[in-house]
Parts: sequence; structure tokens; C-alpha cells
Amino acid sequence: QVQLVESGGGLVQAGGSLRLSCAASGSIFRFNVMGWYRQTPGKQRELVATMTYGRSTNYADSVKGRFTISRDTAKNTVYLQMNSLKPEDTAVYYCSLHQYDYEYWGQGTQVTVSS
Repeated sequence: QVQLVESGGGLVQAGGSLRLSCAASGSIFRFNVMGWYRQTPGKQRELVATMTYGRSTNYADSVKGRFTISRDTAKNTVYLQMNSLKPEDTAVYYCSLHQYDYEYWGQGTQVTVSS
């Protein structure tokens, strides 16, 4: 079993920055993918960014150049640095960990960007 605990969400003005953190615990295997997704009411959860154990990254086009994903493999923690935030970035952000055929999710953290 895997547990993911997110932190760092909140309210920020447009153009501001936030940093999200997600700590994983439990049965963590070495070769996994950790990342961030987001969801707004009435819409499907969408990819924001992911990073493999080997540090290969994948970003949604809408966040490229503004968001940076990083991870500390020793601490099983993944971060999302969000800069130049826009009102359309407002969503619940979910941490994910994918290993073997399983996908685990955090409880979500609200990010609200005011205009």
C-alpha cells in the first residue's frame, strides 16, 4: 500500500508563485513515475507534469515554461514549482505515483489564482 500526502496549496494572485509538495510512504518501488494532475468541477482530471525515477519529464503544454517538477528520490517526495500563475490554473491538484500496474493518488490540494 502507498500513501501520498500533499501540501502547499492556497490562494495567490495572478502572476504569483506556489510550491506544492507530495510525500510518498509505504511500499515504494524504485522504478516509478511521480507527478501532478489537476481537476476542476465538471472536467476530467488532466496531466500537469510527471517525472520518472530517471528524471525524464513530461509537461502539459499549458504549463510549459511556468511550472517545474522535481523529486527527491531519497525522500520519495515530488515537488511542483508553479510560477506566473494564471486564473485558469485554479484547480484541485493531485499527486500521483505509478508503479507496475498501480496508480496511487493523494487527497488533493486546492490552488486558487485570483485575477
